[in-house]
Amino acid sequence: MIEIIAAFARWSQLTANLILFGSCVFLAIIWQRKDILETPWITRLEKIFPWLAGVIVAGLIGILATTTSDATGDVANAWNPAVWLEVVQQTQIGHVWAARALLAMLLLGAVLRIQPVDRVRGHYAVWAFLAALPIIAGTLMSHSSADEMSFTAIAPYAIHILLAGIWFGALPAFLLILFNLRTDLGRTSLLTAIDYLKKFSAIALPVIILLMLTGVMVTDRLVDEKYHTLVASPYGWLLNIKLAILAVILVIAYQARYQWLPMLSREENKARISSAAHLTQWVRIEFILALFLVLFATILANTLPAKHAMIENWPYPFRFSINATWEDPDVPEKVWSGLALFGVALGTVWLGARLHWSGVVKILVPGVLGISSMALALPPLAVEAFPETYKKPAVPIDAISIVAGSHLYAEHCVSCHGPQGKGTKPVADPDLRDPTDLLTQQHTAKYTVGTVFHQLSQGIPGTGMPGYADKLSEEDRWDLINFLHAMSRGFDARLLGSMIVPETPSIASPVFNYSASDGSSGNLKDFRLQKNVLLVLFAWPQAKERFFQLAASYDRIRDLNTEILAVPIHQLTDAQLQQITEITPFPIVTEGWQKIKDTYWWYRRVRVVPDLSGKGMFPQHMEFVTDRFGYLRARWVAQFEGFGWQNVGALTLQLTQLNQEGEIMPPPGEHAH
Repeated sequence: MIEIIAAFARWSQLTANLILFGSCVFLAIIWQRKDILETPWITRLEKIFPWLAGVIVAGLIGILATTTSDATGDVANAWNPAVWLEVVQQTQIGHVWAARALLAMLLLGAVLRIQPVDRVRGHYAVWAFLAALPIIAGTLMSHSSADEMSFTAIAPYAIHILLAGIWFGALPAFLLILFNLRTDLGRTSLLTAIDYLKKFSAIALPVIILLMLTGVMVTDRLVDEKYHTLVASPYGWLLNIKLAILAVILVIAYQARYQWLPMLSREENKARISSAAHLTQWVRIEFILALFLVLFATILANTLPAKHAMIENWPYPFRFSINATWEDPDVPEKVWSGLALFGVALGTVWLGARLHWSGVVKILVPGVLGISSMALALPPLAVEAFPETYKKPAVPIDAISIVAGSHLYAEHCVSCHGPQGKGTKPVADPDLRDPTDLLTQQHTAKYTVGTVFHQLSQGIPGTGMPGYADKLSEEDRWDLINFLHAMSRGFDARLLGSMIVPETPSIASPVFNYSASDGSSGNLKDFRLQKNVLLVLFAWPQAKERFFQLAASYDRIRDLNTEILAVPIHQLTDAQLQQITEITPFPIVTEGWQKIKDTYWWYRRVRVVPDLSGKGMFPQHMEFVTDRFGYLRARWVAQFEGFGWQNVGALTLQLTQLNQEGEIMPPPGEHAH
């Protein structure tokens, strides 16, 4: 029940605000002289202004009551003004609500104060400005502001809502003018009224187009490339309904602008009356649809955004992916041909209007061409999908999970896929495929982590790969997938070297927990957005000379916004640790070192030494540079890459370059994808 009250409060408040704003904008635009105030439709319109301002205030009170209920988890608090006051005083949502309420009261006062006064155009401009303020303040409580409270995040949404108000808010005035045309007006009054309608129509279509463009910008932020959620989440379906309503409104607006409105100017009274009747009927429908559009918009604004939606059960046996299919034979040709045919379909829409085709032909020809274009372009982009295809990993990818997954891999997978994932000898049975190359194939665009989870759980038909749903827990399967992900990314890391490639972060550094000799502890993520990290994997006493170098350059390296973490690859005795700490001023990892070592071993490969046979080699000394955004940017393997960073100047040059870069990509997420 409280959800219904909340939805009604938000809808009524926003609807009243948009109508008051849009009506005032419309009146400010069409103002010509003061005798406009004597027209009956303006008198009727202005009578509802105080009521609209009052509904805005009442709606905000309802919003506060239901928000208090949600925030406290107690429905009874929805009716407790004392708890309302606490929410207003102690929460950011409450502060924003207070600003909205203050602006709404200011608007109500201005409407009541100015209405009895002889008005000029400026009064409507003032009302429109004051009505815009609560709308803009409301965007501070939107999804757009939830992730990032910045001008670039909020401005597109604020503009989107204001454009909606300019169009939707003026519809009541448009309807009142049409009702007024039913009376026996003089020629001058008739032409004036028609001029008002043409002015509204002239701005309505471009405003709706801008409304759609800003809507695309806002939606793009809230979907964040997770386009599959548009057909598998509540947010996506609500958005689709909203777009369907908007499409119908666009058709009505087009017909009004180019067919029925021009007929009002005809000399024949019968044609004018018929056109006015059509316009009144369809604009009334447009207004009702607009009310539903605002309703769905308010529900959408309080629904979990698509980019945060979790699709636990993908309902389709396929998905569309350009990245996964574009290199396949004939795919680009078919897709481009389909797009060209779709362009022809759009052209026939224009041609049908231009040549005045019959209604059936106008719909049939573009419809058939449009469906044919999709039948040509979409099937080549289809990839097999499973219920788990978009399932989100339940276990974050970190050193703990990766090492646990490596043990499971050694127990269940090595016999077929080999110790390094390249696969063992071919399968003798000609009906079975050879074991998959896990370093590359499973991590192309054809495989989501959910798809791999399905294959690991259910097995792969046509291969010797069994399902492990009854042998491994869900957490174990995610650990195994995290290991496969790290193994594959480690293979990609062979392209790294002792010199960074400027502005091309791509490989996330595996995160880990640690405790160090100097009493410090934490997680690699603690350094994000603050410092670069030089991770040194070493054997003792072989690394003694290198540690003298790093100790001598430590202040210089720290001045370059970089911390050193040294990780032993063997257990250190107390005597060895004491020797090291007497030399080095930087932390030596004493807890968590084994998991760090076992994880970063998979990132050891270099271009000239792919090291894919057998169990692989373990270099005695490796150094990794992670930038302050969490990406692995450079690596020096002393055994394979020669002199490298023994010249500390070569290392500091790379750190200097990293410090000159801004944020190119957001920090890596917590889960494999």
